[in-house]
Amino acid sequence: MLHWTKSKITRSGPTVSVVRLQGAIASGGGRFSKNINIQSSADPLERAFKFKASKAVFVVVNSPGGSPVQSSLVAKRIRHLADKHKKPVFAVVEDVAASGGYWIACAADEIHADAASIVGSIGVIRAGFGFNELIARYGIERRVTTAGENKLKLDPFQPEKESDQVWLKGLFEDLHQTFIDHVRARRNDKLKGDDASLMNGDVWLGPRALDLGLIDGLGDLISVAQAKFGPKVRFQVFEQRRGGLLSMFGAQVGLGFAAQTNSLPEQTIQAVEERALWARFGL
Repeated sequence: MLHWTKSKITRSGPTVSVVRLQGAIASGGGRFSKNINIQSSADPLERAFKFKASKAVFVVVNSPGGSPVQSSLVAKRIRHLADKHKKPVFAVVEDVAASGGYWIACAADEIHADAASIVGSIGVIRAGFGFNELIARYGIERRVTTAGENKLKLDPFQPEKESDQVWLKGLFEDLHQTFIDHVRARRNDKLKGDDASLMNGDVWLGPRALDLGLIDGLGDLISVAQAKFGPKVRFQVFEQRRGGLLSMFGAQVGLGFAAQTNSLPEQTIQAVEERALWARFGL
């Protein structure tokens, strides 16, 4: 366990803040998963940057990706706090920083990863199921009323439409370009390759990611921190605060109200989807 003792700060090495961002990136969360999102990460990030004794903030990233919106919000919060408090930020990748995980890592001033870490996946993906033949087989009639001709796009209970796929492809290309622009803006001239070779959704292990300029060095949290701040560097870890009494009964508190968590079936589906994200990278 990384820890420090306040009374020893003055006679030991410098202190750095550490925030761990681990899990799939998605809004909300349930009893089977702990997602990365702006709600869960805002508090530990704020405390890490405000901690006056710290010389820098280390963000430990271990994520297969997820929501592009939450990825963007977390990355923007990191940059806002870094600029506000004038502190350098170092991202350290553990198992994987893919897709949204890499999006967040790019908010750091430097990215470091293990030789076996998986890095990249700069792309956009959507996966789903079609149930139109299933409900037809069992004689189920679905009744839907809409106002607006495009209100029923990508309905999983109807045959897939080519026009819907064309629309979705255009949406994804715009989103992919936003991702590319973010990586280019943060990595600047460090990248060694064009968009076709780097931004195509592929992933690489640490050494190859280093060759391509996707990361700045190889190492783990301790080795990178010691290289930057000396062998006596100490770590202050900032974790998400646990909820109070309400959390014991499945309630979430935020923005001045208490909201019931998702149902058990919904949480189960979320857990399966999260497991599928990790499985894409053999984890």
